[in-house]
Formats: sequence, C-alpha cells, structure tokens
Amino acid sequence: MSDIAPRLARIRIHPIKSLDPIEVAAARVGPSGGLEHDRAWALYSVDGRWVNAKRTAAMHLIRASFAPDLSTVTLAVPGDRRNMFTAELAFPADTERAAQWFSAYFEQQILVRHSVDGFPDDALASGPTIVSTASLDAVAEWFALSTEEVRLRFRANLEIDGVPAFWEDHLFSDDPRGTVRFQIGAVNFEGSNPCARCPVPARDAYTGADLIGFQRHFAEQRHANLPATSPAARFDHFYRLATNTRVPSAEAGKILRVGDELSLA
Repeated sequence: MSDIAPRLARIRIHPIKSLDPIEVAAARVGPSGGLEHDRAWALYSVDGRWVNAKRTAAMHLIRASFAPDLSTVTLAVPGDRRNMFTAELAFPADTERAAQWFSAYFEQQILVRHSVDGFPDDALASGPTIVSTASLDAVAEWFALSTEEVRLRFRANLEIDGVPAFWEDHLFSDDPRGTVRFQIGAVNFEGSNPCARCPVPARDAYTGADLIGFQRHFAEQRHANLPATSPAARFDHFYRLATNTRVPSAEAGKILRVGDELSLA
C-alpha cells in the first residue's frame, strides 16, 4: 500500500436525474451528504413513479447542457430538425416549464420535482459514489469501449486516480453493518457497500441501444478480476461497480476539490 497515492481526479454532478453530467473542479457537500445540485431534479409520472432511464431508454436521447455556474440548462433532442424540443430553462427554479418540456417529449404528463437534498438511488447511503479511473479503464477494455463512454454509463460522482483497478473496494467493509471511514481533502466519508448496477450501463449513453450480454459478461469479468483484498462476502452478485458512501451531517457545506488526497482513517 506504500506506493498507493489516491487522489481525486474528477468530480461529476448529474443535476437532472438520468441526464447528462457536468464536470466541475470543486463541489460543495449538500445537507443530506450528496453533492450540491446532484440529482436535484427528478421526473415523475402522474402515478408517482420515477421517469428515468431505468424505465425508458428514450431518456438517453435527451441532451442536457448546463451553464458553468448551473444557472441554466438547455434541453435538446439531436435530430430534431425543427427544434421543437429545444429550450433553455432557469435551473433549478424553472420546474414548471421543465415539466411542460418533458410532457411534450414523452407525450404524457410529467412532473418535475426539485430537492436540495437530491434524489439519490440509495437512500441509506446518499453520499457521492466513488470509482477509480483504473476500474473504468478495465471495464472499457472488457467491452472495447472508450473510458469516457464507461464513465457516462456508470455515472459515478467522484473518480480517484493513483490506485489500481477496483481499489475502491477498500472503501467498504466485509461486515454489512460496518463502514470504512476515510477522508477526501477536508471531507469525512463512510464507505457503505459496492454499488449494485441497473440496466442503464448496458446501454449506449447517447442512443440507448443495448449491448447484448453486457450484464453477464461484466459479472464474469468482475468476479474473475476481483482483487484478493476486496471483501468478497459483500458480493451477492458481481454486477457491482463503485462504492456507495455516507457523509456525516457535520460535513455539509465543506468543499471537495479536484486534486484532494484520499486517506484511510
């Protein structure tokens, strides 16, 4: 471990759940432990169910471009020659116009809700998800994809370099009731569990086209390449990548910056 120098290499926020990320040099920890503005908007159907990429591959066709200060978002659908589906909206305030835009696109009534706490997938481990650059590189090799395409498919918030593939498995315990404490810069984290994946990573990030056999091949390779140091008991299946985290409430307001060092407690 002496030659390991974990460092925060990338920070990505996904302001609208299931849509494009924005890469930033620094991010503030929000009140619930997630990154401020991450998954701040979520889409719902009138029956109260999430409308996301898990439910409909049509989400992949939408492009969301954010102003650097996240004050606006431009929604568009490439190939829409008449620009019927292009709009610039105030973010995060303009949920009403956003709902109208998404309703027109999906041809059903859509509600857009905003939460300062965000809408995390894992309510018990609502902190940023963490993956290593080397892990993304390894997965890219398994499928002959670019590393950037793998980033877009797996949608982690924090990317660590200076470590080997799947080193982020160090950040959770073999005891399901336990956590691993660590710091990135001035922010304290508790590593919770290896992140179980949904159907989204099997799809092209821009078209939604399925890569047939993705989940099976991924699980086989993940199992075969599991480091000896990984807590194998936490893998009830091997379609898992990245580490889910919890962030104590006292950390709210602290800033994470690209280049911050990661240190285990």
